Amino acid sequence: MENKVQLITYADRFGDGDFASLTDVLRTRFDGVYEGVHVLPFFTPFDGADAGFDPVDHTKVDPRLGTWDDVTELSRTHDIMVDTIVNHMSWESEQFQDVMARGEESPYARMFLTMSSVFPDGATEEDLAGIYRPRPGLPFTHYTWGGKTRLVWTTFTPQQVDIDTDSAEGWAYLTSILDRLAASNVRSIRLDAVGYGAKEANSSCFMTPKTFTLIERIKAEGEARGLETLIEVHSYYRKQIDIASKVDRVYDFALPPLLLHAIFTGRTDAVTHWVDVRPNNAVTVLDTHDGIGVIDIGSDQLDRSLKGLVPDEDVDALVNTIHANTHGESQAATGAAASNLDLYQVNSTYYSALGCNDQRYIAARAMQFFMPGVPQVYYVGALAGANDMELLKRTNVGRDINRHYYTTAEIDEQLERPVVKALNALCRFRNQLPAFDGVFTYEADGDRTLSLSWVGHDGESAATLVFEPGRGHGVDDETSLVTLTWTDAAGDHETRDLIAEPPVVA
Repeated sequence: MENKVQLITYADRFGDGDFASLTDVLRTRFDGVYEGVHVLPFFTPFDGADAGFDPVDHTKVDPRLGTWDDVTELSRTHDIMVDTIVNHMSWESEQFQDVMARGEESPYARMFLTMSSVFPDGATEEDLAGIYRPRPGLPFTHYTWGGKTRLVWTTFTPQQVDIDTDSAEGWAYLTSILDRLAASNVRSIRLDAVGYGAKEANSSCFMTPKTFTLIERIKAEGEARGLETLIEVHSYYRKQIDIASKVDRVYDFALPPLLLHAIFTGRTDAVTHWVDVRPNNAVTVLDTHDGIGVIDIGSDQLDRSLKGLVPDEDVDALVNTIHANTHGESQAATGAAASNLDLYQVNSTYYSALGCNDQRYIAARAMQFFMPGVPQVYYVGALAGANDMELLKRTNVGRDINRHYYTTAEIDEQLERPVVKALNALCRFRNQLPAFDGVFTYEADGDRTLSLSWVGHDGESAATLVFEPGRGHGVDDETSLVTLTWTDAAGDHETRDLIAEPPVVA
C-alpha cells in the first residue's frame, strides 16, 4: 500500500452516480490530493438493506454503476481498495434462495450457519448470553429451510445471512471473490466484519483464536493473488494491537475518538499514550461510512475490569459533547433512535461532531496525517460535510446522516470553501514531502502539548506538528490548535494557521 492519502467513497455518492464520473472527479478536481481510493461495495446490488454490505452477488459490479472494466480503468491512476465481505451475504442470493427451497438437498446447505450448526448439542442460556453482537438481541432469524423453519445466524440484520467459513462451499465462495478482485487490478482488500466470521460453541464468537486463524488463512490467499489485507474490527484497544502483529494493515479506530477527547478536554495525555503503544502498520481514519466508534477507547465490552485508553465516564462525556455540538442531530441518528442499532458508534459526520469548527477540524486532520500509517479520508469529510438530516429523515437509517449524495456540481461548490481548500493542500503536502517516508518521533510537554515529527531519509526534509488542543475555548472559538514547521528544498517554513496559510512543498 503506497504511503499516500487515500479517499473512502461510494461509487454513486461522489460525482454523478457511477464509476466513470467518480474516476473523472478524482482525476480532475482531486488530482494529486488522493492517490488511492477505497471504493465501498459496488456489487449487485449496491443499494440493498445495508448500502451494499449485503451482496446478492459479490463477484458482479452492479450494472447501474458500471463494469469490471471501469474498475480496471480507475486502477490506471489510483490504487484501489475493495471490500471483501467475509461474514455474510444477502438472503436474496442465489445460494441462500436455493437452500430455502431445497433445504438439506441444496449444494449450498453447508454454506450457511444456523444455531444448530454451531450448537449441535443445543445451547444453554449461558451459551447464548455469551455471544457478542454489535446490536441488541440474539443473532438469529427465522427462515424457511426446505419447508422447515430454522434459526439462521444473522449477526447484523435479518437480511444478512452468515457464511460458514469452515465449509468447503463457504471457502470456495470467498476465494472466488479474491480471484475476481485480483483480475481487475485491485491492490488491497478490506475484510469487512471478519471479527465475527468464525463461530464456535463455548466462546463469544467474536475475535477468538479461531478468528485469527481465519484472518491468517484469508491473508495467505490474498498474498497469493497480489492483494494486501486490511482488517476492519472495532474492539478493545489491546485486541487491535494483537491483530496488527498478524496482518498487513489494521485500522486505527482509536485515533478519531481520542482526538475528539483531546479537543473537548484540552488534554493530550490519552492520545500521547496511544501514540506510544499503537501499531504503526495502520490505516488512519477520522471518519468512515460507519459512525464514530467509541468502543475502541473504552474498557473491554466483555470484561469491564480491562480498562480503556480513557475512563468509561470520559467516553460518556465525549458522546454527550458530540450530541451537544450537533444540537441533538447525532442523538437522533444513534442507537434506538434510528433503525440500525449500533452499540459502539455515534452517528455523525466528524465535522459536525466538532461543531462545524474549521480550525478544530483541520487540526484533527493534520494530526491524522502526521500519525504513522496510511491516511484515508471519507468522502463526506473530504468536503467537510455537515450532518445530512434530510437524508436521515427520508430513510430513518442512522448512518445515512453521514452518507450524503454529492453531485459533481455540488462538489465544485464545496471546493471553494477555505476549509476544503486547506484540507486539499494538506493532502498534497502529506503526499509530496519526502519526510513522511522517513523516521517518526514524538514528544509530550505535560498533558497539554504533543509534538509529532518526521525526518526524511534524505537528511534534508523534515516536518513537525505541535498540537495544543487547550488553545481553543468553546465550540465557536476559531483559534488554531496546531503549529506546523517544515523543511523542504526551499528551506524552512512555519504556519500557525493551516486555513489562512496552507502548507506547500517546494
